[in-house]
Order: sequence, then C-alpha cells, then structure tokens
Amino acid sequence: MKYRQLGRSALRVSELCLGTMNFGPRTEQPEAFEILNAAVDAGINFVDTANQYGGYLGVGTTETLLGAWFKEDPGRRDRVVLATKVHEPMSDDINDRGLSARHIQQACDASLRRLGVEHIDLYQMHHIDRSAPVDEIWQAMDRLIAQGKITYVGSSNFPGWFIAQANERARASHRLGLVAEQSLYNLIERRAEMEVVPACEAYGVGLIIWSPLAGGLLAGSAATTEGRRSTPDAQSAREQRKDQLDQYELLCDELNLSPSALALAWLLHRPGVVSTIIGPGTMAQLTTVLDVPDIELDAGVLERLDEIFPPCGPAPEAYAW
Repeated sequence: MKYRQLGRSALRVSELCLGTMNFGPRTEQPEAFEILNAAVDAGINFVDTANQYGGYLGVGTTETLLGAWFKEDPGRRDRVVLATKVHEPMSDDINDRGLSARHIQQACDASLRRLGVEHIDLYQMHHIDRSAPVDEIWQAMDRLIAQGKITYVGSSNFPGWFIAQANERARASHRLGLVAEQSLYNLIERRAEMEVVPACEAYGVGLIIWSPLAGGLLAGSAATTEGRRSTPDAQSAREQRKDQLDQYELLCDELNLSPSALALAWLLHRPGVVSTIIGPGTMAQLTTVLDVPDIELDAGVLERLDEIFPPCGPAPEAYAW
C-alpha cells in the first residue's frame, strides 16, 4: 500500500480508503468484519463512514457496526484513520440535521457513542448548509477540537466557492481550516475539474473521491448484474454510453487491467487526489482492487482516456472565452 499526506496536514492516509456504506444494509456484520480485517492487513489505514449510513436498517447502523469491530479488538482503533460525517437528517426533528452549532455538537457526541471511540480523526460536513453562517460552523468545530473529540475538519460535496470561503474565514482566525474535500469525481463525471479541484489545490485541501466507478458504469459490463448496477436506471445509463464504455473496455483489455482497476488508478494520477474510496460489499470485491496503487499509467494511456472521456476543462474557459 502507498500513502499520501491528507492535504496540507501532516497526516498520512492510504491511497485506497475503505468506504463502509454497504456495511449493515448490504453486507452483514461477519463479512463486514472480514473485509475490515483484510483491508487493514493489506495496509489500508483510512476508513470512511457517515452518521446517516444504514439504509433500511436505520441511520447510525453502520457506525454502530464499526463500533462493534473496534470493541472486538481495541488495538484496531490506533491503526485506523477514522472519518465520519455530519449534516444529513438523523430523525424527523427539525433541528436534527444540517450544520447548526447545536446539531454539529450533538451529532458528534452521538457518532462517538455509536463508534465507541474517544475521538474522530476527520470530521466531514456531508453537504453545504446554506442557512448556517461559516462563523457558526467554525465555532462548533473549534469547540470539538478543544474538547479532543475531533482532530481535523473536512467537507464533502462542497462547491469551489464554499471551499474558498470556509478556508479564507479559517485563515483570518489563524485556524488550520478544511484539510480534505470528499467529492464526486470519476472518468464520466469530471465537472469537479472546473472549480473544485483548482480550489482544493489552491488551499491545500486533499481530494478524497467517492463514486470512483460512476455507480458501477466503470466496473465493466460483466459487473452490471450486481446490486444497484442491475437497476433499470443503471442499465439505461449504460445503454446511453454504450459506445464510450465499449471503447473503454477495449482499452482495459489492451492493458490487461480490469475496468474497475483502471478507473481507480486513473484517479490516483489526477492532481490533488489523496485517496479514492472503495466500497466493497464482499471480500472478492476488495481483493480485486488492492493492487491499484501499484498501477502506473503512462502519458499515452492518460491521453487515450481523455479521448474516450473528454475533460470539462478549467473554469472559466470551459464555458466562456
């Protein structure tokens, strides 16, 4: 496994981050524990979750499962850089959501209880809250840091303008500010390159990538019968991009790489990317991507990928002269 610094922090995380959204609703506890153990043994030290994860089993389920894993062997906690998130609704209570200082404090305390840990390494805002003043957010995060409950602050699904605003406000108060942004980014969905990637590079914010396989479209035609990849919407999306995806799979065959491996490796060659999330639902899905950090793509391959999946280009040139 290879490691990179998390933005401008000194913390080092594995280039593959274990996403846990499947744990609980799709992957039951015994296999989830097996995946966690295998991932850590393979050198993955970065585990990402969210307080809302749990699907039909209910919010908080995935954090509770992780808490049971930590409890089984308390030494595991020191081997893992633990990340979770706040923002999404946790109940019908009007205040049990968003980024008010009150909710941030209460949500963090609840996550700590479910996870059975004393602190969270990376506390991420799951989405922007347009009603929450930036100063209120930083007040809440400062308090959590002072209480020893969190170490670093990150964002997820933030636009470039809010990454800039949040870090300028942090800089004015001599705070470290955001060190990471978890963003949607893959060969098909490249709009992050216009504003989000440049903002992250300018402010030393490390990019953590979610949905690196575009909901399974980049996993290859052989994988389209699995889980959400087999839904009518997924099948329709694949049909709309059939020519493009056929070209992609031909390139994968030439390189003797699986479509999933190439998609993940491409991201690790992109500017600003620190780690890409993998969300295996089974042990087999985990083992097939563990060698991704060792894949080297030359300039010719990167150019061919740009031909198949054209980049958006930087802002404002992407949409103006």
